[in-house]
Amino acid sequence: MRQPASVDDDIARALAEDVGGGDLSAAAIPADRIERARVIARAPGVVCGRPWFDGVFHSVDPRVTIEWHVDEGASVAAETALCSLEGPARALFTAERSALNFLQLLSGVATATRAYVDAVAGTDTAILDTRKTLPGLRQAQKYAVACGGGANHRMGLYDAAMLKENHLHAAGGITAAVQALRAEHPEAPLTVEVETLDQVREALAAGADRLLLDNFSLDDLRTAVSDNAGRAWLEASGGITLANVRAVAETGVDCISIGALTKDIAALDLSMRFAGDGVSGGNAPTGGA
Repeated sequence: MRQPASVDDDIARALAEDVGGGDLSAAAIPADRIERARVIARAPGVVCGRPWFDGVFHSVDPRVTIEWHVDEGASVAAETALCSLEGPARALFTAERSALNFLQLLSGVATATRAYVDAVAGTDTAILDTRKTLPGLRQAQKYAVACGGGANHRMGLYDAAMLKENHLHAAGGITAAVQALRAEHPEAPLTVEVETLDQVREALAAGADRLLLDNFSLDDLRTAVSDNAGRAWLEASGGITLANVRAVAETGVDCISIGALTKDIAALDLSMRFAGDGVSGGNAPTGGA
């Protein structure tokens, strides 16, 4: 899976926020002390965030070595040891929280996504993310969705157009909004949000590439799929939960977008445990740049 371009910037912001001008607590630890530690998953989940985790430690001290015992995107059971670390004790303590914050958050997103993907297994419906992401961490969270088996929606306002209820109101309706958008950006992928079957028909006639079916009943979703006859990509959204996502998928929609994947996050419970056999006066490891 391709590492997002934002990783280094994400790490720099996190360390500036947490470490600032220096870790005051680390002064209690001998500067030459070497420690070993392990990260353990306290709950089952999908592991995601290794580039950020590794990058935090190596930014603090490139002498820290990290050995991963599981792959990115792997499902793990509770009490699984995810990785082992060794390096200068001060660096391990300084980097610990920022590194775990990334790993817990992104693993939580990947875990939630995998649950939805598994729920629709055997259908042809994709699970999508949305723009409902934590400010400054969109690329990271969308990477985590992909790690969990989901697909990425548009990254932002610049790579696809979506005409939602307020756009349609301000533009004078679906047909007028589509015509105005096409006139200014004829090449842009265009989604129109619709709330009724009449709006489905109007948006199809106007030439929308994709319809976002907002809070449709299952019967109306099936009718929309039938009326569409493959002309546009159909996306269901609104009120989707694990309890109903399979029923929605079985209506025949192409995809289901779920904002909760990235905004209602339950971080995966992880713990970094030190081995307790650290030494002072030794030579720090030289790898891990």
